[in-house]
Amino acid sequence: MPSNTTSNMKRNISKTGKIIEFLVALFLIFLGAILRLLPHPPNFAPISAIALFGGVYFSGVLALVFPILAMLISDYFIGFYQFSLMSFVYLGFIISVFLGFWLKKNKKWYTIFAASLFSSILFFILTNFAVWAFTNWYPKDFQGFIQCYLMAIPFFKNTVLGDLFYVTLFFGIYQLAEVFIVKKFKVPEKVLISKK
Repeated sequence: MPSNTTSNMKRNISKTGKIIEFLVALFLIFLGAILRLLPHPPNFAPISAIALFGGVYFSGVLALVFPILAMLISDYFIGFYQFSLMSFVYLGFIISVFLGFWLKKNKKWYTIFAASLFSSILFFILTNFAVWAFTNWYPKDFQGFIQCYLMAIPFFKNTVLGDLFYVTLFFGIYQLAEVFIVKKFKVPEKVLISKK
């Protein structure tokens, strides 16, 4: 095959992969925002799962931007709150993206499970520290610190369940879709964003 044809084919495959990546990202931003706006148990939300998924399947900047956009869009409708608390919430999701970057080269079912659990624990630690440190809800002493974390345990349970549910859903659906596309449409695997 002439080198020009090979070069054009590679360019087309790369362009198709970028378009797929962008469309999936838009869909996840929309999905994340909508699911936060629909009635759901407190903290049972898809944003950590979206951040992990994005870290695995998307390029750096896009992976960092789209969970934050999903949060900003839904927070616009839900209502913004104290900046110091918001910054710790958003930081938790950014860290989840970096966990996803690590998962990209270590992607096994058990590492995905562990990353989801670690993401939930880290979110619990960060956000409740912010609640204790930046609000007047709890005394600024060791007893208040412990009380803050104890009161948050029911929310932590929902965080873990939500993260595990959505991580299983997103990663599972993507893997099934990948197998289907490759087999049904004979699309080269390198077009798919997970093969980059």
